Amino acid sequence: MSVLELFRLDKKVALVTGVGRGLGQAMALGLAEAGADIAGLYLANFEETQAQVEALGRRFPNLNTIAITLRGSLSASHNTWSAVLWHRGEIHTAPRYDIIPIVDRVGGGDSFCGGLIYGLRAYDDVQHALHFAVAASCLKHTVPGDFNLVSVAEVEKLMGGDVSGRVSR
Repeated sequence: MSVLELFRLDKKVALVTGVGRGLGQAMALGLAEAGADIAGLYLANFEETQAQVEALGRRFPNLNTIAITLRGSLSASHNTWSAVLWHRGEIHTAPRYDIIPIVDRVGGGDSFCGGLIYGLRAYDDVQHALHFAVAASCLKHTVPGDFNLVSVAEVEKLMGGDVSGRVSR
């Protein structure tokens, strides 16, 4: 048996984001070559994102929740940041934040996932949990390094509308 045969993905489904270009496209092609069926997302705008997330929910009926961040790259130091969450057939959207200047993008997605897990456990409302995740990951972009050093109070302050950009210590 060859090494490549050990890594066959026949009868597996791979969810790949960014399949329209670059690394996402290359990953989708490689996974397909290994035998996987590809569920690909390439998100150009909110309406398209919502439609693709709803289609994923129909394709994978055992999923309860799908979350996707939405980054708008205006320049290297200015991005917009939001997210869409599909939960048991309902779409939830988060506010869109302008991040100026970006200190470090590394860890933004991880902090979103961590914020969403925290939010889903801490709050009874899925919308509130999504808002927490987006605010937490937005603040992460203002902190150097690959981990989020902000507090729950700082995240909730941003959620409450304080967009001064000041992280209180």
